[in-house]
Amino acid sequence: MIADIIEHLSSGQRLADHQFVQLHASADLHQIGFLANQARQRRHPERVVTYVIDRNVNYTDICISACKFCAFYHLPDSGKGYLLSREELHKKIDETLALGGTQILLQGGLHPDLQLDYYEELVSFIKSCGINVHGFSPPEIHHFSMVSEVTVSEVLDRLIAAGLDSVPGGGAEILVDRVRKLVAPKKCSADQWLEVMEKAHEKGLRTTATMMFGHIETIEERVEHLSRLRTLQDRTGGFTAFIPWPFQPDNTTLFDEGTSFKTSGWEYLRMLALSRIYLDNFDNIQASWVTQGPKIAQLSLHFGANDFGSTMIEENVVAAAGVSFSLSEKEICRLVADAGFMPRQRLMDYTIIN
Repeated sequence: MIADIIEHLSSGQRLADHQFVQLHASADLHQIGFLANQARQRRHPERVVTYVIDRNVNYTDICISACKFCAFYHLPDSGKGYLLSREELHKKIDETLALGGTQILLQGGLHPDLQLDYYEELVSFIKSCGINVHGFSPPEIHHFSMVSEVTVSEVLDRLIAAGLDSVPGGGAEILVDRVRKLVAPKKCSADQWLEVMEKAHEKGLRTTATMMFGHIETIEERVEHLSRLRTLQDRTGGFTAFIPWPFQPDNTTLFDEGTSFKTSGWEYLRMLALSRIYLDNFDNIQASWVTQGPKIAQLSLHFGANDFGSTMIEENVVAAAGVSFSLSEKEICRLVADAGFMPRQRLMDYTIIN
């Protein structure tokens, strides 16, 4: 069976959904890693591994979604949440620029009281500081639409006019509504997430795509998630990269309910490699050193990943779940070189700048 799948891939055909499930169930990690490394080498024969210098700025932790997998948010009436001041934001941007940063990754909770003009002014302020804005995941954009009673298309048009450069792929979790209704019932549906991304692509915005796996989803639902991304990418070509990461259970409601577990490095590498094989129309697959640590991230480069992600000058969401890794640009370059690759700094669209 595995030999038939290998022959199928060698003939240039796409990995089918049932073949993904078969490989996950039956192939050993070395077989899957070999196939993923082959796919990576075909697309990136130059052995370059990219990274970006940016800062993850969470403008608020006040959120009405109350996702069961999140340890970061505070409910509006808790009295514990924050809204970042312009002075604090300016300081964060200055620190980012001083370190050679090229963008702010701007994301936050679904605040019930802020209107669209707040986010327009926020984007405009950041752009005035001389740095790009990679901001607002699809659930946020959908939320802005609902709160301000305008269409998603108008939200995007107004944010673009304010200076929005690109859209991060957060909030995808698993793009299957059975899962979403159980872990994030107040967040946008799978169709709505994909609608935001398709409209963003139509307006010329490049975006990333993500998957948070290892909680209550099945293998078949992981494949459905990937299939929906691959289909949209066929249609628009707007995704620059795919970033899979495992759910971090500590301090979350799912952990308290006893319905979660920690994904092993072995399972992470297996899913990363299968994603590279399946997503044959995605140029870039990103390693997740933020959740897996530097050593597994190094191995990821031999399991399909060609991007080391961000230096993450600041990271709050994963840290709230008890996971805290930190790497400087110098350390990322050393790790990449030690793994046998050439590190290169990039922009969001994967233009090499160093």
